[in-house]
Amino acid sequence: MQSSRLRFAALAACGVACGAPRPAPSAEPAPAIRRLDGTAITPAQIEATVDRVMAAARVPGLAIAILNDGRVAYLAARGWRDVESHAPLTVDTVLPAASFTKAAFATMVMELVGDGRLDLDRPIEQYLGKSIAEHEDYTDLAGDDRHHKITARMLLSHTSGLPNWRRFNDDKKLDIKFDPGTRYSYSGEGILLLQQVVHRITGQSTTDRMADRVFRRFGMPRTSMVWRPEFEADHATGYDPDGQPYPPARRESPDAAGSMTTTVRDWSALLAGLLRGEVLSPAARDEMLRPQIRIYSEHQFPVGSAEISQTNAGIRLSYGLGWGVFFTPYGRAYFKEGHDDGMQHYCVSFEGPRAAIVLMTNSDNGESMFEELLAELIGDRFSPTAWDNYVPYQTLKRN
Repeated sequence: MQSSRLRFAALAACGVACGAPRPAPSAEPAPAIRRLDGTAITPAQIEATVDRVMAAARVPGLAIAILNDGRVAYLAARGWRDVESHAPLTVDTVLPAASFTKAAFATMVMELVGDGRLDLDRPIEQYLGKSIAEHEDYTDLAGDDRHHKITARMLLSHTSGLPNWRRFNDDKKLDIKFDPGTRYSYSGEGILLLQQVVHRITGQSTTDRMADRVFRRFGMPRTSMVWRPEFEADHATGYDPDGQPYPPARRESPDAAGSMTTTVRDWSALLAGLLRGEVLSPAARDEMLRPQIRIYSEHQFPVGSAEISQTNAGIRLSYGLGWGVFFTPYGRAYFKEGHDDGMQHYCVSFEGPRAAIVLMTNSDNGESMFEELLAELIGDRFSPTAWDNYVPYQTLKRN
């Protein structure tokens, strides 16, 4: 195992330096990218910082986009998409998006709200045609009348009381942890329930609906809710903390909580559209990004925790509809994480300067870089990285 870790570290370091061909020198200086405070950072400075941090954190590949004034100002990938074959990560390499999927799905749902086809505060069983507990996957809720209260607003803001996943319960059964609508607790189960509601309203599969209303609309050709054959030629392998590869994830069924596959180029196109106000009607966009519930937990997990903390009171940490929300000297910001085996991602957008950053990695070590990269590359010292449990690589215990 020791020799395997050393080999991985050497390949990862080489991948950062050698992974992708460098462009030929140009007589024209590369345009600078602006941080939140208006200071400039050059592409060369970005690459030097990224290469240093990736090597220290033992991350094989990182795809990154930085947006200025609602446009992509910097787009790049460093290192390897596959260490064994020395295949470089590119800006068009597909990666499992994990929970980025929830934010994309929420954006599509808010279009239904804007069109008047979905009322956020109407109990969802009115759209389903019968009680939630009468549906096959939800019979565990039959003895709890609180399921009649659940609305789309609760599901998108993670206030429904449903657990993240029923499989984490000791008895593996679905339950309601607290009165719906009273506090925040992240729930993938809730997003899957809303997926059924959307299917009932639109008559479309989630795969087709997302392709029609989000991916094709915003020029995201390599994004899909299910695996496509053309992805085989350029997709990322995920790695555990010791650099061992995970089996590839090829999702065959759409899952609004996490089945999306995307690229950094595609995802940044959606973020740019949101920043420019082109994705939704102004009213729907504002409702999606308006704080729905304040968050007082010290950490995002464990789900269902009733702990109270003021750690994030200064940024007014909250949840909107599908997106986390906080406030800074640069105005409102909204963020989303993605976390799966071997895939760790983060994106955050700041409305004042219409700035954003996307970080997508193919390693369980990826999150250990995020706090430093956010601060160094765009001057973001506001994102709730401790709440997200992003432990910096400098303090991680290594085997």
